[in-house]
Amino acid sequence: MESRLFSDTLHLFPSFSKPQLLPTPITGSPNLPIYSIHRRSFSPVAAVKMDSKEVKLWGGRFEGSVTDAVEKFTESISFDKDLYKHDIMGSRAHASMLARQGLITEDDKNCILKGLVEIEGQIERGEFVWRTDREDVHMNIEAALTDLVGEPAKKLHTARSRNDQVCTDFRLWCRDAIDNVVMRVKRLQVALVKLALKNEGLIVPGYTHLQRAQPVLLQHLLLAYVEQLERDAGRLLDCRERMNFCPLGACALAGTGLPIDRFMTSEALGFIAPLRNSIDAVSDRDFVMEFLSANSITATHLSRLGEEWVLWASEEFGFLTPSDSVSTGSSIMPQKKNPDPMELVRGKSARVIGDLVSLLVLCKGLPHAYNRDLQEDKEPVFDSVKAIVGMLEVSAEFAQNITFNHERIRKALPAGHLDATTLADYLVKKGIPFRTSHDIVGRSVAWCVSRNCQLSDMSLDELRSISPSFDEDVYNFLGVENAIKNFSSYGSTGSECVSIQLTYWVDKLSMSNKEK
Repeated sequence: MESRLFSDTLHLFPSFSKPQLLPTPITGSPNLPIYSIHRRSFSPVAAVKMDSKEVKLWGGRFEGSVTDAVEKFTESISFDKDLYKHDIMGSRAHASMLARQGLITEDDKNCILKGLVEIEGQIERGEFVWRTDREDVHMNIEAALTDLVGEPAKKLHTARSRNDQVCTDFRLWCRDAIDNVVMRVKRLQVALVKLALKNEGLIVPGYTHLQRAQPVLLQHLLLAYVEQLERDAGRLLDCRERMNFCPLGACALAGTGLPIDRFMTSEALGFIAPLRNSIDAVSDRDFVMEFLSANSITATHLSRLGEEWVLWASEEFGFLTPSDSVSTGSSIMPQKKNPDPMELVRGKSARVIGDLVSLLVLCKGLPHAYNRDLQEDKEPVFDSVKAIVGMLEVSAEFAQNITFNHERIRKALPAGHLDATTLADYLVKKGIPFRTSHDIVGRSVAWCVSRNCQLSDMSLDELRSISPSFDEDVYNFLGVENAIKNFSSYGSTGSECVSIQLTYWVDKLSMSNKEK
């Protein structure tokens, strides 16, 4: 069985040579065969066999081994091996604490730390064999450490359960993942600000209900996404702050009677403090729910950006053209040039939201404290992070490889009476109540629609036929350029307001002259 296991997994690690399996009698137990794995830097250590399988580290009270079907169904090493670096970090901190508290010797600690360095190196070189019969990342590393250094490794799990161990690993992993996502958010923000700077003064139709509404500066629209991304980053960082408390030492659920120092391990791992309640420490996954919620909101913002740019790249709009480097073609239609990356951004948002829903449903019915169901929390999180990082990366890449079609946009601007609201503001400034102004302009628009013309095409007499309040200065409010000039409220699309917003973001994102 042992030999077959290695043979079955070697194809996953082509650079890893097959170990030599040497049967050796156990002293005092002549009927139980053991196997020592002789490999570079490994010490031969006995691994007791039960029913031709290695005894689990938790197998003391069992007389038989689990079936192959149960072993295959319950393993998590196929995905949680991604936690290996954080698992080793936690074990280093734990071993150092145990030694300082006198629960293991300094020699034992040094032996453990040296062994963990060797195992980490093997993993990073692709030489480590992940074994499904050892279930998960924690037991794979602990069993390999025992194979490597012997008795000292058996002391490492003192005052520690896999329940607090996996929570610690997962918080460390998520903490690093948040830092990575936030960095990608900033890169997209920079790409959007650069795109805004390249298109100074470009007026585009603003839409509500996907109908022409008011003119806006393109820079203003792009900065709207920058603002949303800033809140996305803020949610992630807030989540990181709440996440950054240490479960290690909570053990299975009740803590321990051994004299451990949870504050020492917490500090060593960069946490703010240990979690106060040991039951809460091992049983709740609100930190990953919050993380995936923040990812889902970010994905929703990216999906909206994707939708807008996909529409604008269509022939019907024609407002932007993606370069060939961020476009794809059709297998049957030679003329096609598709903005596929942003379509997939839109599509993958469903995946990220689905990951959140999976986790919420997973946790909603669990009694305290730990339940094996929580093994299923890893894959949605890994998937969500992979998807959101990819979405942010490709959105930034797309932003750097599109061109806005100024002439096409300019020709499209007259349609829709985009200056109507500005005309209503003009009447308000003349002392007319807004509701009355709204009615007057509405009748003016109806007049234009019936004659297929724009508000700026109306003569003063024609305007006065609807309301005597119109005067010569009305033409300073008509047309999209004049409309833009008349916006002045804080945060509006007026040129000066947008210039202030741009300056703010250039400074906040620490954009150098080269980046501009």
